[in-house]
Amino acid sequence: MMESSEEALLPTSHGNFNARSFRDADGREHLAVYKGDLKRENVPVRVHSKCTTGDTFHSLRCDCGEQLARALEHIEKEGFGVLVYLDQEGRGIGLLNKVNAYRLQENGSDTVEANEELGFPSDMRDYRVAADILKSLGVVSVLLMTNNPGKIKGLVEHGVTVSDRMPLKVEPNDFNRKYLDTKKLRMDQLL
Repeated sequence: MMESSEEALLPTSHGNFNARSFRDADGREHLAVYKGDLKRENVPVRVHSKCTTGDTFHSLRCDCGEQLARALEHIEKEGFGVLVYLDQEGRGIGLLNKVNAYRLQENGSDTVEANEELGFPSDMRDYRVAADILKSLGVVSVLLMTNNPGKIKGLVEHGVTVSDRMPLKVEPNDFNRKYLDTKKLRMDQLL
């Protein structure tokens, strides 16, 4: 059972949205940022895992911050959609472990190897909470903004109808090129 906040206005540089926060059974807090009529089919949806380094500090090591911005821009342009912001930092390993993984990457490991060297699988995320949030907002089916087939599978497994996928491509740079290559080659991402 999830606890949720009231709806509040969230004005951003991308436009004005509504926001509701949710607390899951484990005490983790998540956020839904949305606008427009959601009780319809093919709602543009981005399920985004928290990335403090990319989303807040605009790190060049990943594509997270750019994907977040593009998703909000798309929702604003369409006039409806949802961004579900999940508290699953570092593909679920947490910020402390993520920064330790960064150090291992600086020493030559790729992102998958770094997680494994720390004793974690490459991806520990669970999309049940995202599915529950979408259902609570009345979303019927989604146009999922993702490059990750695992995210599609995770949502479908929890009862979300994914009608289509919209890629969120980011141009590689000197700092994220190996990371993006690893996501494509070892994590089956559609890049």
